[in-house]
Amino acid sequence: MGFIKNIKEEIAIIKERDPAIHSAMEVFLYPSFKVMVHYRLAHKLYKKKHYFWARLISQRAARKTGIEIHPGATIGKGFFIDHGNGVIIGETTIIGDNVTLYQGVTLGGTGKEQGKRHPTIEDNVMISAGAKVLGSFTIGANSKIGAGSVVLEEVPPNSTVVGIPGRVVKRNNMTLPREDMDQVHLPDPVKEDISLLQQSNTALTNKLIELEEEIKRLKQKQ
Repeated sequence: MGFIKNIKEEIAIIKERDPAIHSAMEVFLYPSFKVMVHYRLAHKLYKKKHYFWARLISQRAARKTGIEIHPGATIGKGFFIDHGNGVIIGETTIIGDNVTLYQGVTLGGTGKEQGKRHPTIEDNVMISAGAKVLGSFTIGANSKIGAGSVVLEEVPPNSTVVGIPGRVVKRNNMTLPREDMDQVHLPDPVKEDISLLQQSNTALTNKLIELEEEIKRLKQKQ
């Protein structure tokens, strides 16, 4: 019953998250579906210390899908990988519920840590295409990681991260719904800084013009 339940959950998740799907049968063609079915089985074997068989199953899934999930990783409910090719999830990664990853995402280590060396991703996080999260720290719940970002340190809940290295852009501490999967229209802190500088420059220019006009008026009175 557990196996059938897992399959039903995976079908429901993909149908919910991917607007391109038109029928339940298409789910069986999805790399995300295939790799998660393999992962759930491999993870059970890994917890029972059947490491060889767990790795054998996970490596077969990686060859078939282009998605590599170590069987030691812990993944919650509602997990979805969109497109998926090139996704890598390390052994000590912990992923909460309702997390979405896009193609090319790496949840990896830096090669320096011992023990827990991969990130913890809390609930309702979205990690966009090509992003890298490297090291043993936490990405807070309801956060978004922008495409191509490289995140090397803790991210507070309800945040957006963009850039290399990743820079946190605080938001209004509002929970992001699972349906909010826009990985393009994210805040750009560099653009915002430039905009603020332009505004300050305009204000200073206007002030200088006012001072020049005041000086002219004073000279005319003399």
